[in-house]
Amino acid sequence: MAQEVHFTSSGIIEFEKKSNIFALISKEINKDNEDWVAKPFEEYKKNNPQFKAAKSTLKFGNNKTLFTPLEDEEKRNNFFNTEMANQNSTIYTDFSTGMSTAQKAVFEQTFLLKDTTRKINWKITDETRDIAGYPCRRANAIVMDSIYVVAFYTDKILITGGPESFTGLPGMILQVALPHENVSWIATKVTETPIPENEIVPPKKGKTVNNQLFRETLNKALKDWGTWGHSYLKAFSL
Repeated sequence: MAQEVHFTSSGIIEFEKKSNIFALISKEINKDNEDWVAKPFEEYKKNNPQFKAAKSTLKFGNNKTLFTPLEDEEKRNNFFNTEMANQNSTIYTDFSTGMSTAQKAVFEQTFLLKDTTRKINWKITDETRDIAGYPCRRANAIVMDSIYVVAFYTDKILITGGPESFTGLPGMILQVALPHENVSWIATKVTETPIPENEIVPPKKGKTVNNQLFRETLNKALKDWGTWGHSYLKAFSL
């Protein structure tokens, strides 16, 4: 007798974002700042862990998702705070309409991005692995013109979402790695449970913009920041 295949349609996914802090900071050190950054960085490495972990949840159901970062105690009061390791976005996605609402904290200001979901040209491979109890298949892509993405998705969860704004595969994305950016997200637990509709709703606070206006605002604010500005731009745009 063939076993009936079970598909998960609603629940909560717990994600862990892991960042290689040493590698991220090393990329920001150059001839213009090494005189005052290099020595403190060596001291920092002696007293701090190489990797930082941050938690988040993804609620899903009724063809919608809500990605929510959990409070990050490590973010505060850190001279070597690198933005790529932080989590600044709460993201609601409605796959029935193809629209998303992303609340992004950028320095002292909060933006509310309302736009279509990101279009990612994925290339699915034959590599597989199990993640949080689900069989997953690998896919690769390039986003933001130059960022290489490795993702693993499962077709046993029907909604085509994922952490942050990574979507568009034929199932739920349970792992994302940006190898050249030294960060990754992986599902540590999937809880299958009904989610009330009022728990998957878009955030409402912030200055409303679309993606184009958001990028223009960031470019204007960070244009004189050099390599630091480029890394902030990538972090806020993911």
